[in-house]
Amino acid sequence: MGASAGKKTLRSGYTTGACAAAAAKAATLCLLGLVRPETVEIPFPDGSRHRFALCRTGTQPALATVVKDAGDDPDVTNGAEIGAEVRWLECGQEERIVLSNGDGVGLITKPGLPVPMGEPAINPVPRQMIRAAVAEALAGSGRENDGLEVRIFVCDGEILAEKTLNRRLGVIGGLSILGTTGIVRPVSAKAWTDTIEASMQVARAVGLTEVILSTGRTSEAMVQGLLRLPEEAQVMMGDYLHYALEAAHRHGFSRIHLAAMWAKLVKAALAVPQTHVRNGALEVRQAADLLVDLGLDPYSAAVLRTANTAREIYDRLKAMHRADLIAAVCHRAGEQAGQWSGLPVRVYLVTSEEGVVHVAD
Repeated sequence: MGASAGKKTLRSGYTTGACAAAAAKAATLCLLGLVRPETVEIPFPDGSRHRFALCRTGTQPALATVVKDAGDDPDVTNGAEIGAEVRWLECGQEERIVLSNGDGVGLITKPGLPVPMGEPAINPVPRQMIRAAVAEALAGSGRENDGLEVRIFVCDGEILAEKTLNRRLGVIGGLSILGTTGIVRPVSAKAWTDTIEASMQVARAVGLTEVILSTGRTSEAMVQGLLRLPEEAQVMMGDYLHYALEAAHRHGFSRIHLAAMWAKLVKAALAVPQTHVRNGALEVRQAADLLVDLGLDPYSAAVLRTANTAREIYDRLKAMHRADLIAAVCHRAGEQAGQWSGLPVRVYLVTSEEGVVHVAD
C-alpha cells in the first residue's frame, strides 16, 4: 500500500482492528477443522477486501496471529503480533459472536470512551470488522447460528501499552484495538486528534470542567505538579494547538491550562495553528518582529535576528534581563489561545531545566 506525502511516498498500513479481524477469521477456519490457511482475506468497512499473511495458526486451541504492518507510520504497535483464539459457546447467549479480551488487550474502566466500562477495549469499528470476518469463515459450514467466543490478544501488549496514554484514559491491562477504516495513513493527524477527543470525553465524563493542554510530557508533568488536578484533566495535544483549543470549547470546558515550552508559545503568540516545525515553521525574524511589537527596541531586535533558534532568543532575552518581554509573549499566546477557544486560558511557560518559568492569564 502507498500514499503520497509531499515529495516522499510513504507506505500505508493496517490498524490493530484489521489485524484482529484477519486473525479471528483464520482462527475460526482452524476451529472448523479446515486446512490451516497461510493467508486470509477480509472485508473492510468501505467494501474493499484485503489479504493478510498469518504468523501462527493452531487447532488446540483454535488460534491464529497476524504481525501488524503499520506501513511508514511511527506506531508503537508496528510489528506487534495480534491474535485471536476462538471456541464454541453453549446455547442461550444473547450475542452469537461474543468478543473478549485476552492477554495484552485492555479493559475499559472509565466512562467517556466509545465502549462501555467493563468491556474489552475493542472499538466499535473493529468489533464490526471482527464479526464480519468471522461470519465469512462460518458461511456454508452449517454452524452459522452457533455461538462463538472470539478472544483477542496482543503479544507483549501490556508492555506496549506503557508507551501510550491508555492508562490515563482508563484502559487497563493492555492496548486498545483501534481503527475506523482498517487502514493506517502514515504520519496522519488522525491518531493525535482521536486521542485529544478521547481524553476530553473521559475528562467530561468524570465531571471535570478544566483541562491541562500540553505539547509534551515534560510540560505536562511540570504543570500537573503545580495544579494537582485529577489525572483525567491532562490532555496531550502535541502540536495540534488550534484543534485542541477548539475541542475544549466544543466539549464544554470552562477553563484551559496551556503548558508549553518557549518555541511553541512563540508560535502560539504568532497565531500559528499547528506548532510542529513542519507546519508554519517559526522564522527567527518573525519572533524578533513580534518582540518589537511588544516593546523591544529596534537595535536589540536586530541583534536577536542573528539567533539560530527560538530557544536562543529566549536565552538572549534572559541575559538582557527582559523578563517583561518573556511575560508579554506568554500573555500574547494566552490571548490568541483565548480567541481560538472562546475560553479563559492560563499559560505556563516551561523549560526542561527550570520547570515552570512564568504563568500568564
